[in-house]
Amino acid sequence: MLVLSRRPNESIIIDDKIEIKILKIEGGAVKVGIIAPKEIKVYRKEIYEAVKADNVQATSVSIEDIRSLFKRGETVEDKDKR
Repeated sequence: MLVLSRRPNESIIIDDKIEIKILKIEGGAVKVGIIAPKEIKVYRKEIYEAVKADNVQATSVSIEDIRSLFKRGETVEDKDKR
């Protein structure tokens, strides 16, 4: 891990494409601005991890779950409504 000290209005440049600028330091919080190309996705870590966990959960359907849907004639949408 690279650790850098920055003051308000100072920046860090990553790979000539991304600028991370310290906007303001208030109490225990730092406001950070990020300038990056639109094709680069930028997330807060807690949001990224929540989306990642939701995606893993959404893909963890077992064969038994699918078989039970077919046996009852239920669709996936029907199961979601319950």
